[in-house]
Amino acid sequence: MMDEVEAGNVICILIKDMSRLGRDHLRVGLCLETLQHKGVRLVAVAESIDTARGEDDMMPFRNIFAEWHARDTSRKIKTIFSARTAQGKRVTGALCYGYLRDPDDSQQWVLDEEAAPIVKRIFRSIIEGKGVTQIANELSAENVLIPTAHWEKVGAGMRTAPNANPTRWSPTTICVILKKEEYMGWKVLNKTTKDNYKSKQRTTNPDGKLIFKDAHPQIVDEETWNVVQRLRGTKRCRPRLNLEPNPLTGVLFCADCGVKMYHKQGKHDKSHKPHDEYCCTSYRHYSRDCTIHYIRREVVEKLILSTIQRVSGYVRENEAEFIKCVREEYALQQESAIKNSRKKLSQSKRRREEISTLIKKLYESFAADKIPEKHFTELLTDYDNEQTELDGIIETLQAEIDVYNTESVRADKFIELVKRHTDFAEFSVTLLNEFVEKIIVHEAEKIDGVRKQRLDIHLNYIGNFSKMCEVVAEREKKDTKRPYTEKDREADRRYYAKKKAARIAKEEAERAAILQGTSYEAQTHESEVDKIAS
Repeated sequence: MMDEVEAGNVICILIKDMSRLGRDHLRVGLCLETLQHKGVRLVAVAESIDTARGEDDMMPFRNIFAEWHARDTSRKIKTIFSARTAQGKRVTGALCYGYLRDPDDSQQWVLDEEAAPIVKRIFRSIIEGKGVTQIANELSAENVLIPTAHWEKVGAGMRTAPNANPTRWSPTTICVILKKEEYMGWKVLNKTTKDNYKSKQRTTNPDGKLIFKDAHPQIVDEETWNVVQRLRGTKRCRPRLNLEPNPLTGVLFCADCGVKMYHKQGKHDKSHKPHDEYCCTSYRHYSRDCTIHYIRREVVEKLILSTIQRVSGYVRENEAEFIKCVREEYALQQESAIKNSRKKLSQSKRRREEISTLIKKLYESFAADKIPEKHFTELLTDYDNEQTELDGIIETLQAEIDVYNTESVRADKFIELVKRHTDFAEFSVTLLNEFVEKIIVHEAEKIDGVRKQRLDIHLNYIGNFSKMCEVVAEREKKDTKRPYTEKDREADRRYYAKKKAARIAKEEAERAAILQGTSYEAQTHESEVDKIAS
């Protein structure tokens, strides 16, 4: 309308009342000035306003009242929505791809039998090492309908925009699906908010987000979702000699400085031989004082495969003993970590109480004019910043302690993972992502002229289970011995029979020497006994 006014195509504007023109008194005021400048007549019927008869002195107040009404209405609606979400009720009609509304209860979601397998496939493809662009191209090639086209097909009642190609998937759509926590069966409310009722842009709301677990059927389990988020959080550059990025990137960490290892691939300048290895990122970029921690990719892959084969083989044959070892190791690892967390929590709380006391004394000194206002403001700001930082530390430490007190050992999930796989013959990206959480690489050492390097392989669900590796190694050592046969048993019987006969001969010789009054050469006879026994 204002564009038509600026173009000179409007003579008169007829409205019911001033609130129809707008509920922002500043914008309405600017609009009225424009209308007056362009000579446009304004008539508000209900309030008997006609600019042709002159200005109304109450018009600015009416505009303010209209804005107050909008603000009050927004506050009431926000309060109602907050109450509903606190009860676990949805306040929007948004729907995640893979679900449909229950016909009997619009608050509940049910699985979409056609779309849910597509969601599972997308998460599975990430674990298999595929990128979002590759996944989008595969779905497009198979003519799978995009979410909006699918909702339109099944009549889900979602607002959809017209698409030129309803089977053309975009990488952005794949990324949005991968971030949805709802696929774990969670109901997530209050995800976004507005700064005020005038704002059109919504922002994320991490502090006010509400999560209700097991609210609807699960499409992917929580562990799979976490693995995918970890993989998506790692940036991988395409190397020069290979079109695909290395899957080990983001898994290897330096044991000394803690940063992710850097993947190097190329050809040597002199020999022109290809090289494929990892080194410490701090060492390469000189960001910290650290050593190279060099290790070849081929070596890491062999060690990962060997570890998975050994532990998985032991799990299948000794499931009960494995669960027992996991529980003992988990308790030892967590006991040390939680002890440090409790110590830090106690120190942080003590320091916060000290700051509260100092602030109180600071106010008393300022009130008594013992310190100038400038110093008071600086000290108060410093104390306030430190107190805010301590509040965050206390909250984080308390959350860690609560997780330790409530989280159970997940050995059964690792066993389920082992049973799901039937082939451990070759290293694969799927095997890496499903079994390995991270790998800590230590600096290599030369011992007796031999280069040796330690790697701590942290497996999913059970962590760095060094004790299990020791048990498996001991068991493998025993299995390498030759089995005890019937032939060995017969040889042992003959040996002990000869040993007994030699002992009897020795005793008879001693008695004969005593009766004859002669000395018995024990050492000489021992050699004879050994000769007989052999």
